[in-house]
Amino acid sequence: MKDLKDICRIALVQAEPVMFDKEAGLKKALKLIDEAAEKKPDLVVFPELFIPGYPFGMTFGFVVGARHEEGRPDWKRYYDNSIVVPGPETDQLCDACRHHHIYLSMGISERDINTGSLYNSNIIIDPEGNISPVHRKLKPTGSERVVWGDADKGYFPVTDTPWGAMGSLICWESYMPLARVALYQKGITLYISPNTNDNPEWQDAIKHIAREGRCFFINSDMIITKSSYPADLHCPEEIKVLPDMVCRGGSCIVDPFGHYVTEPVWDKEEIIYAELDMQMVPASKMELDICGHYARPDVLKLTVDEK
Repeated sequence: MKDLKDICRIALVQAEPVMFDKEAGLKKALKLIDEAAEKKPDLVVFPELFIPGYPFGMTFGFVVGARHEEGRPDWKRYYDNSIVVPGPETDQLCDACRHHHIYLSMGISERDINTGSLYNSNIIIDPEGNISPVHRKLKPTGSERVVWGDADKGYFPVTDTPWGAMGSLICWESYMPLARVALYQKGITLYISPNTNDNPEWQDAIKHIAREGRCFFINSDMIITKSSYPADLHCPEEIKVLPDMVCRGGSCIVDPFGHYVTEPVWDKEEIIYAELDMQMVPASKMELDICGHYARPDVLKLTVDEK
């Protein structure tokens, strides 16, 4: 492992997206970046699908074997508010990164420039304003599969930073053991997890993953309230049955030994600030380095096809 810069200053943004509105969502994201930048972070992290929001509870009219046509205009509205990468929205995010000299991790619904497909994606932008990797979610979970496609590229990209390799797995991708190992093999030190998991079992899982991978786990969740859904969607009965607090958040950071650097934040918007002691990463590998001295490549081997 190369020498790591000692301290990574992070701003972890737990905020409510502006549902189905990429322009307002981008405006809110830029405002939050400006606010976070006052504390001089090195890295600013946003949740899964922050632009244009995670449509929790919606079916878009899909049922097994058929679909209800009233759901199609809602899907098209979500499609119209998903963003092409690169595009005018990412140009503004890149400008903000250059201005503040920060790394940025942002969850988006990505619209493919050539096809009509959407992807649940996470983009990382460097301090020079360059889009580094775009990671598309490998396997959308459950009925997410009727909205977003399986990744066809950007499987396990990492960004080389002064603090080591930085990459992301989105939400339940982190429950895929081989996907985790694909990142561990690349020496990941900053494991970013944009997600919508506000349950105690997830908190148990992220402590395990941080301890397993001997990396910092950045758990980036969001707030969603029922009142944030547009009033003119074509599925009012689906929205009506949702709880007032649809997603409670729970964003936090876990160190390489599985301990909270910052405790989970629930039921509110907040920017969580922390200084990560990056020397904990190599120190933690003394007794466990699962792709190094604690591996048995003669017996077990992971082959990843990244073409």
